[in-house]
Amino acid sequence: MNVLLDECIPRKLKQEFKNHTVATVTESGWSGKQNGDLLRLAEKKFQAFITVDQNLSYQQNVSKYDIAIILLMAKDNDLATLRHVLFFRRFAEFFPK
Repeated sequence: MNVLLDECIPRKLKQEFKNHTVATVTESGWSGKQNGDLLRLAEKKFQAFITVDQNLSYQQNVSKYDIAIILLMAKDNDLATLRHVLFFRRFAEFFPK
């Protein structure tokens, strides 16, 4: 799967997605793009967009884009915090509700 990490995500988080092709917004040459423009560009090349921007769904009608938008809910966007969120997400998959 081709995954795009938002600008607000530390680029070192790419290492956590070993079985996927991951790029950052900056690596893609899209730094500074507004969310709507960014999502339009991303949906042409990527299957998933990972962000911590909790306002995205208020700013954009995300259902109109052909890309999965994954919102990481965390207290901050530090690398250690986001790794912790990803670890517990993976752990929770073993214990469905």
